[in-house]
Amino acid sequence: MRATDIKNLTDAELTEKLAELKRQLFNLRFQHASGQLSNPMAINTCKKDIARVNTEIRARELKA
Repeated sequence: MRATDIKNLTDAELTEKLAELKRQLFNLRFQHASGQLSNPMAINTCKKDIARVNTEIRARELKA
């Protein structure tokens, strides 16, 4: 997910997206532990997406 896509989301959509990404990270970690994960870089990508969403949420908090 790109930063420009994140900036276009509303506050409610950001919190929803954050919850979705956290569920996805949990599932990726579970797959990795059981040896079923085909792309290990997916974990890093998901973590970075979570960081991007958190950064945008915090920027909006400081702006308001």
